[in-house]
Amino acid sequence: MASGTSRDVLGRGFAVLGRAIREQPRIFAVAVTGSVLFGGMVVVSAYVVGAVVGDVVVPAVARGSVGVATLALAAAALFGISVVRVVGIFGRRLGAGYMQYRLQADYRRRVTRRYLDLPLSWHHRNATGTLLSNANSDVEAAWFPIAPLPFAVGTLVMLVGAVASLFATDWALALVGLTVFPALFALNVVYSRRMAPRQARAQRLRAEVSGIAHESFDGALVVKTMGREAQETARFAGRAGELRDALIAVGRLRGVFDPMLETLPSLGTLAVLVVGAFRLRQGAISVTELVSVAFLFTVLAFPVRAIGWVLAEMPRSVAGWDRVRRVLDATGEMPYGDQELDPADPAPATLSFSDVRFGYEPAEAHLPGTEVLGEVTFTVPAGRTVALVGPTGAGKSTIASLAVRLVDPAAGTVALDGVDVRRLTAASLARTAALVAQVPFVFDDTVRANITLDRPGIGDEDVWAALRLAEADGFVAALPDGLDTMVGERGTSLSGGQRQRLTLARALAGRPRLLVLDDATSAVDPRVEAAILAGLRAADRSGAAATSILVVAYRRATIALADEVIYLEQGRVVARGTHTDLLATVPGYADLVTAYEQAEVERSAEEQPYDEDVAPLPSGLEMEVDR
Repeated sequence: MASGTSRDVLGRGFAVLGRAIREQPRIFAVAVTGSVLFGGMVVVSAYVVGAVVGDVVVPAVARGSVGVATLALAAAALFGISVVRVVGIFGRRLGAGYMQYRLQADYRRRVTRRYLDLPLSWHHRNATGTLLSNANSDVEAAWFPIAPLPFAVGTLVMLVGAVASLFATDWALALVGLTVFPALFALNVVYSRRMAPRQARAQRLRAEVSGIAHESFDGALVVKTMGREAQETARFAGRAGELRDALIAVGRLRGVFDPMLETLPSLGTLAVLVVGAFRLRQGAISVTELVSVAFLFTVLAFPVRAIGWVLAEMPRSVAGWDRVRRVLDATGEMPYGDQELDPADPAPATLSFSDVRFGYEPAEAHLPGTEVLGEVTFTVPAGRTVALVGPTGAGKSTIASLAVRLVDPAAGTVALDGVDVRRLTAASLARTAALVAQVPFVFDDTVRANITLDRPGIGDEDVWAALRLAEADGFVAALPDGLDTMVGERGTSLSGGQRQRLTLARALAGRPRLLVLDDATSAVDPRVEAAILAGLRAADRSGAAATSILVVAYRRATIALADEVIYLEQGRVVARGTHTDLLATVPGYADLVTAYEQAEVERSAEEQPYDEDVAPLPSGLEMEVDR
């Protein structure tokens, strides 16, 4: 792997640079024009300096006097060249910087867009830290050589001009240039080939360090409660140490080659002086020409390094681009259709599963997949509430994901109002169905922003209506700034039950015709949960129309509110009916619900209530719960 990278890194690196030039041709042209202007003035300045020394300074020293007009003309010439060089530097740096940052911003957007297009199954196979690294450090690395690229292109033009001028001056001095310049290029090639595997390894370790850090921070609760701080610190330190060693290896190689790259132009200048002195004694060249060539070699030392900078960064660029391209070339996205459900239809939607099969892809291609659902068929009639009940691993959350098309079935059909969800547009699907997950996600923003998500047509009245329906208006009204209260990252200023109700209100604010609750009120007090579900069942409460509800349920009170219960085991529908009927006829169901209820009682006896703002059940609801 490393050796292969060493051999083809230049070709692949130039391909990445070619892509950048094709995507930003105008900006690149501006930057290269500035660089060529600068390079041309470098060559011109060498001969102007030679003329000043040979034709002005030396004669003035010989005469013992200096002509003011001659000095003024020489100063004006040097000043004019300097002004043009400044213009070239400005154009080169502005264009190169603009091109680099524009490419980085564009590809960050592309990578992020690709993340959103790819299915959850792809995300499950890729660590979050790696994905963050792809969108950040890998994108930066891919386009890092863009900054010195125009300078290097201008330098190549300058070198061609310099060699041509050397041949026009003297063939012996030209041979010195033909020895030094190819030697510089060859040294840079060797450098980039040796650097390639080191840069690739360092880039990979950057992603791994980022992944471990993200896991440790995201799982801080588990780490601390399990007393794993020392072990996680050691795990991070071990990988960080590998990254340190990899970067030291990069720095060590750079430390070997940088002095060589710095020394070659100086040796060239020394060779020019030695050969030039011999040629001067022979009368083949003048003092003016010798000074010009020697000065040219001196000022070329820095620009020639630009070629080295590009070649030195190519291995890192190739490594970053390979990781970015892995995301951009990833397959498995779920294209949407072009069919729309009537956006003006306020009636609840009908959800139907017909012979649905689904299995998760293996983490490695050679391993078999895992079937989760097998020939699942059921319907959530318009305006009705259906509860999914089953042991852990029965496929309840998978059904919830299929209902809102987070994943597609391997076989069978999931339909809304008789239309296959794969044929719907993204906007129509999002407008019709909403999922509230078990683990609520709250943005580091205001309560209002978390509920509206900048969706058009959702005003404060709609927000408060959704909060009332989610039994969240009370605690929101008590917050210091009400709807304008900042809730912190992931809603850290709120309790678990408050976060769940806030995310429920977010879904309700869009007035979905189908609401899918994946154990979305597990952190809420049972009485509040019952009140929420009863409110969702009632039409026209708080100005909201009734909706169809598919709920993954555990508590007896929640299950009892459903019009129908679907009991799952091992990814298949075992029984369906009312809660009362299943209790009486399905032993597995009765045992499971009884176990859930017993666990709930024990947990309630040991812990504090789920929420401090526990609301009383609405009048008459107690009898419905005990049904």
